[in-house]
Amino acid sequence: MEYRSLGRSGLKVSRLCLGTMMFGAWGNRDHDDSIRIIHRAIDAGINFLDTANVYSAGESEEIVGKAIAGRRESVVVATKVFGKMGDGPNDRGLSRKHIQEQCEASLRRLGTDVIDLYQIHRPDPTTPWEETLSTLNDLVRQGKVRYIGCSTNHYAGDDPWQQKLESWQVVESLWTSERHGFERFVSLQPPYSILRRVMEVDHFPMTRRFGIGNIVWSPLEGGWLTGKYRRGESNPMDSSRAENWVGELDNPKFERRLDIVEELLPLAEARGVSLAQLANAWVLHNVDVTSAIIGPRTMEQLESSLDSLDIELGREELARIDELVAPGQSVL
Repeated sequence: MEYRSLGRSGLKVSRLCLGTMMFGAWGNRDHDDSIRIIHRAIDAGINFLDTANVYSAGESEEIVGKAIAGRRESVVVATKVFGKMGDGPNDRGLSRKHIQEQCEASLRRLGTDVIDLYQIHRPDPTTPWEETLSTLNDLVRQGKVRYIGCSTNHYAGDDPWQQKLESWQVVESLWTSERHGFERFVSLQPPYSILRRVMEVDHFPMTRRFGIGNIVWSPLEGGWLTGKYRRGESNPMDSSRAENWVGELDNPKFERRLDIVEELLPLAEARGVSLAQLANAWVLHNVDVTSAIIGPRTMEQLESSLDSLDIELGREELARIDELVAPGQSVL
């Protein structure tokens, strides 16, 4: 396993990060099986675990806490704050109240005294940077958090609670931290895959310039880059994501991605690897990617992701992928 420094920090993280969103009610409901998968990942050299307070309403954090008992010093634990955790007006966002309360709750569920990387899950348009960053800074000074980071999606709709964290906003946060002497974000967690390359335009150049590590999520795009969804075939409905997030494959919005999957499969077959392994290897090929989050639900999926570390893509393969989805573009 290869390890890299997370941004300008001295924290070393594995090239693959084990995402635990699929452990719990959203995916694998068997805690013992989920813990076995986590232990296998750690034994394989993955020292980086990513979760969030909202994943299965905290159940994912509880599973991680059970899994790292007795192994705490060998892993880097990352979790997040922002999402809705109750029905009250202060049960979401990045206010001092919400961050402090959720940090304590995450520490309890994780069974640890300190969170290695505490990330804001989305930007909060109702709270100024000064309040959010000063609160995160206090948590670091109190020894409850070691490093802070931020996360984003790639779109910004009408919902004020699902906004994209623009690259200029990240720079604004760095400026605020420098001005007030607060801790600065050492990492960004953006979506990135063959099908979704928009982060190459603004975010990756920005993180390169300011020394921020990229922990990219969804390299398989929720199963689209595994080959499970094929033209002319029905949705296997083998997971809650397949049922609730995808649905019927004859939806016109899926036309372009189905076309691309059919073009990518021969590339993977020519290399003797799965499409998922090809997709993971492609993400890891980008020098701007510090670590790629894999989100296995089963041991088989984990083993497949581990094998992707040994794949080196050639120029012709990379050029062909650029033809299918141009740099900086998205087909989602």
